[in-house]
Amino acid sequence: MELQQPFHKSFSVKRTFKNNKTYVTRKEEVLAIRSKFPNKVPVIVERFYKEQYLPQLDKTKFLVPQEITMSQFVTIIRKRMQLGSTQAFYLLVKNRSMLSLSKTLAEVYNEFKDDDGFLYVTYASQEVFGSGAAGP
Repeated sequence: MELQQPFHKSFSVKRTFKNNKTYVTRKEEVLAIRSKFPNKVPVIVERFYKEQYLPQLDKTKFLVPQEITMSQFVTIIRKRMQLGSTQAFYLLVKNRSMLSLSKTLAEVYNEFKDDDGFLYVTYASQEVFGSGAAGP
């Protein structure tokens, strides 16, 4: 157990998409994406920094049709992580969970997009929020 602690710390300092690119670079990238694909939403999906149970996604940048619902987007992310039907996870936008999975990506984007133009989404398992030892 002691040997794993430094390993987990290295994940907590993992560089995020925002940390890897300057604000100007990110903003220019969104402008290029939105002009080329006006009906798509540029989304950055990253694992919550304390997450230990869910796998890393093979990519962080997604170009998503604006008419799909958050429920459909959850399904896309679930398939990309190859999660079983009993494994739960949460998507967080602006550090809060989505209350309505029936909202379209366009609605979520318009309400929660970052100043740089990307929509930042974080995923985490229930274990991150609870102790994992809670009983009924």
